[in-house]
Amino acid sequence: MYWLTAIVRPFKLNDVYDKLIDEGIGGMTVTEVKGLGSQRSTTEVYRGASYSNDFIPKIKIEIAVSEDSLERIIEAIVESAKTGKPGDGKIFVSKIQQAYRIRTNEIDLDAI
Repeated sequence: MYWLTAIVRPFKLNDVYDKLIDEGIGGMTVTEVKGLGSQRSTTEVYRGASYSNDFIPKIKIEIAVSEDSLERIIEAIVESAKTGKPGDGKIFVSKIQQAYRIRTNEIDLDAI
């Protein structure tokens, strides 16, 4: 089992979501986050005042996946989130040691 964390552009969330549902993902956690990477800050004007936005809004998607579906899910996210410009995001993969479903006491793959 693996814990997959994807950071993507906010306007790509619907594309990524649709693709993951098509791939059979049963659940995910989505969080609005801000960060700084290769896509640098922007300067915006609000009510006549100029300010620098050092952290760029992003979406963090977290999914628990089986080893069998890991590569397929990564490919689906890359395909649906990519624009080819700096700031498309990142995907991080970590090994899950154990997973529990609280409601039913299921463990590991049965829990995800």
